[in-house]
Amino acid sequence: MLKILFLFLMVSGIPVAIAMAGSSLIYILVSGDLPGFTVVHRMIGGIDSFPLLAVPFFILAGNLMNNAGITNRIYNFALALVGWLKGGLGHVNVVGSVIFAGMSGTAIADAAGLGTIEIKAMKDHGYDLEFAVGVTAASATLGPIIPPSLPFVIYAMMANVSVGALFLAGILPGVLMAFLMMLTVAYFAHKNGWGGDVRFEWARVSKALIETAVVIAWPLAVYGLIQSGVQPQLVVLVALVVLFAADRFFNFQAVLPIMTPVLLIGGMTTGLFTPTEGAIAACVWAMVLGLAWYCTLSWKMFVKVCLDTVETTATVMFIVAAASIFGWMLTATGVTSAIASWVLAFTKEPWLFLLLANVLMLFVGCFLEPTAAITILVPILLPIARQLGVDPVHFGLVMVLNLMIGLLHPPMGMVLFVLARVAKLSLERTTMAILPWLVPLLVSLILLTYIPAIGLWLPRQMGM
Repeated sequence: MLKILFLFLMVSGIPVAIAMAGSSLIYILVSGDLPGFTVVHRMIGGIDSFPLLAVPFFILAGNLMNNAGITNRIYNFALALVGWLKGGLGHVNVVGSVIFAGMSGTAIADAAGLGTIEIKAMKDHGYDLEFAVGVTAASATLGPIIPPSLPFVIYAMMANVSVGALFLAGILPGVLMAFLMMLTVAYFAHKNGWGGDVRFEWARVSKALIETAVVIAWPLAVYGLIQSGVQPQLVVLVALVVLFAADRFFNFQAVLPIMTPVLLIGGMTTGLFTPTEGAIAACVWAMVLGLAWYCTLSWKMFVKVCLDTVETTATVMFIVAAASIFGWMLTATGVTSAIASWVLAFTKEPWLFLLLANVLMLFVGCFLEPTAAITILVPILLPIARQLGVDPVHFGLVMVLNLMIGLLHPPMGMVLFVLARVAKLSLERTTMAILPWLVPLLVSLILLTYIPAIGLWLPRQMGM
């Protein structure tokens, strides 16, 4: 009955969060087994979680970066690094999304932030609008895979696993996805005879390579000093002073913004702060860059960003709260155990379970917002995964990637709607533009599903 009520409310056009909470309340009132106040109690309990404190701060950090002109710096850096390759702006699109993913944590912010700049630039350089929309949509899925990631925080809270381990698990898969997308850009460039979009200039490329080397060498040097026994706080303080001095002296384009995920992952792995404290550190870093260093963020804009963050956080938290009571009701009514028994009676092979789970999550991702989908699917699928020996960190990575692909599909694909509005294309043309880019995404999904080491190698190396 609970499932029927939920589906009926969804089909009626009621928002998914209200449908989940409403169907649970109706079921409780009709059955008479529990007081109606149980709904409120379970919803409050669902968001009364310390890890969830990271959500508003990661949202704030992403909004600050997005409104402080950081996107232009990222675009210019990516243009200098790979814009001279064949199909240049397509590669710029992917590399820019890899970098911006380390700040926004969401696919929608990536599509709306960098997507506006990239689609206009590609259109001005003569690229097909459909190609520009397709590569932007595909690269936007990197946002929640490369840390920080809001879906990973939600999953970690639901599955009771380490946020830091999930963040580390997303790094190599994100690199793999970016590589496959750049191969796809190279294929289209070869097929259509596209050249580079900027002239190869050694001075420009070498500066971009120097910035890349700094991004790689700086954290390695800091980590090495900490491991040698030097006080971590002192090492980080001196290293930050050196970094800012080098940025001022060499006039780097994007070193400091790129350092956002480096500081987050480094701080969590060395024990300087927890993931929740890391979200606060990301906000402080964004404020330092926007208000003090680049001076591109005014206090008036800062207030607006805070208000936007409150609105977004309220929406996310309401979805989590509603999904918590719905998930609890599914468990209390025996739905989750019945599904687990059916699946385990059908197969005890992990590879077949993962195949069925992927099909289900891809389907659900087309209809539910990722946060709601995670909070509903984790109580159903994770117990089965644990019984079959599937690592919960690996399963979380696979689940989030499935749901990100779902953002590219109607009827609930928010990235699809955002890009249709940005590019001024119909939903039908936008959907057709995205279809070829499902190939690298699905290949990535298959590889990450059946080669767990891709995601689990880094967390295991760090002892997580």
